[in-house]
Amino acid sequence: LTDQWYVDAETLAKKPIEAVKNGDVEIVPKAWEKTFFNWMENIQPWCVSRQLWWGHRIPAWYCFKKNNAGDPTDMRSISSENFHHIVAETESEARAAAAEYYGREKSDVEVFEDAHSAKSGTYWHDMNSVRPEDDRKVGIWRDQDVLDTWFSSALWPFATLGWPENPSPPAGEGGAPTGAEGEGTATSVAADAAIPSPNPLPQGERASLLAKHYPNDLLISGFDILFFWDARMLMMGQYNTGKNPWPKLYLHGLVRAADGAKMSKSKGNVVDPLGLIDQYGADALRFFMAAMESQGRDIKMDDKRIEGYRNFATKLWNATRFCQSNGIGASTSIAAPAASHAVNRWIIGEVIETKEALDAALAELRFDAAANTIYHFVWDRFCDWYLELIKGQIDEETKAVAGWTLDQIFVMLHPFMPFITEELWSKQGERANHPLITASWVDPQAEVDPAAKAEIDWLIALTGAVRTAKNELGIAPGAKLEAFCPAPGELAKSVVEANAAAIERLARLTPIHFAEAPDGAAMQVAAGEDAFVIPLEGIIDIAAEKARLEKALEASAKEAKSLEGRLSNANFVERAKPEAVEKARADHAHHTAEVARLEAALARLG
Repeated sequence: LTDQWYVDAETLAKKPIEAVKNGDVEIVPKAWEKTFFNWMENIQPWCVSRQLWWGHRIPAWYCFKKNNAGDPTDMRSISSENFHHIVAETESEARAAAAEYYGREKSDVEVFEDAHSAKSGTYWHDMNSVRPEDDRKVGIWRDQDVLDTWFSSALWPFATLGWPENPSPPAGEGGAPTGAEGEGTATSVAADAAIPSPNPLPQGERASLLAKHYPNDLLISGFDILFFWDARMLMMGQYNTGKNPWPKLYLHGLVRAADGAKMSKSKGNVVDPLGLIDQYGADALRFFMAAMESQGRDIKMDDKRIEGYRNFATKLWNATRFCQSNGIGASTSIAAPAASHAVNRWIIGEVIETKEALDAALAELRFDAAANTIYHFVWDRFCDWYLELIKGQIDEETKAVAGWTLDQIFVMLHPFMPFITEELWSKQGERANHPLITASWVDPQAEVDPAAKAEIDWLIALTGAVRTAKNELGIAPGAKLEAFCPAPGELAKSVVEANAAAIERLARLTPIHFAEAPDGAAMQVAAGEDAFVIPLEGIIDIAAEKARLEKALEASAKEAKSLEGRLSNANFVERAKPEAVEKARADHAHHTAEVARLEAALARLG
């Protein structure tokens, strides 16, 4: 057995327990509170001494026990049983405590590296001799151990911000090695090493740093160190400052192997993130982590998803190149530009709604929802629709709105993909000394235009429905089709009248008649509450297409039923390999979706 230092953790745990119970500290997800209380309410004394080369040194000193005369006892026995210990925050305080213990002056106490140095350096070699009063020096030495890693980690906010906020002591009293003024010897240790304060700022600035940054607003941590670090930061914060280090603690999941197993060197399933960065880019990996982080659930490594987010970055890159090739550059305003075209008023409204959804998701610490919000806005609304809708009509107003929208994308996407957004931001125009990381958060200073939103959403719905129907029926995407709308609403009339060229270019519908469709084979599509009939005579072989769809429907329905039976069998689910069960579920979902798609396609043919 060896001598170790312990902390009374039960006492330290009381205030953190109270803080979580009364709501001063919120743990997200809340389910982890039960684990927190279980640990803290059954806590044991905390061994904080470690025999390592580096770390915060234990704030404890030793000296030889005194005898009845107040002098050190026989120093020939260098053992802990013959030592008296002193716990102090600084070396100066330790020397004062030793002097009080021996009934000497503080100047009679010297600091040595260890017990052997203290024995050889003290003037009391011969315990039977009588020394003059002015030679009656005593020695102390500091414990060689350093603090436990988690103890040091818990001190991090204090050590980096200049705590404690006391004036630097004068030389010889903690500001310099004890021997600096001729007092002591070259073997003396540096003073004030109990809680290091490496911050070189003047005291006033150090104090302002502590006031500015402590307490913080939020700690994001892995759930596996809830007790090792998070709870101990609460202990130290309350003990040292009387404050909680943060009001909210967010616990995220762990990144696991593709099969859900914990990564382990012994299993050989560890994924090197640097390899993923080399292959897909840091932004793609970062976005994958954010998009998959769902309130503390573990993340399964998925190279295909990371590859998809690399493609997303490429999509943004190409969209920016398109803008540049059409004279669309950096915006000159934080507020949204004035807009008269419906498509421009629509995209401004989309920015407003995206920003609101993004703010709400981040406030709720739903990083997956936040990532998916900006992802779908960039890919679906801006790239797939807005840039397509403005082709051929990029006037000065559209250039201003498109440039402003792209800037808002860079700002909103920057927390998720900092590298590509910073690069594109810098290439969109002259922004002297104004990197993206310093840009203001999105503030459109505008409102959603309901009329523009209704018009463009209707146009998108019509285009999407026609494209889907063509794909289901095997019609070439570029084929132009005639359409009939027997009972159009006011919105349909106004949209078709204002956007005839865009409908022809995107939906490939021309002409559109507001009249009854002629008799014959046709397919039906809808946009909002408006139904369109598209004749198919001469476009496809109706009988052959129906036969093809019915055959495919029968095959998918049969496969879906077979998989449903297998998955409802408890023996299969419990005994089969997890990957086999997972594949069966994926196949079942695929064939179920195919059944719905093929039924819809047959319904279109009437």
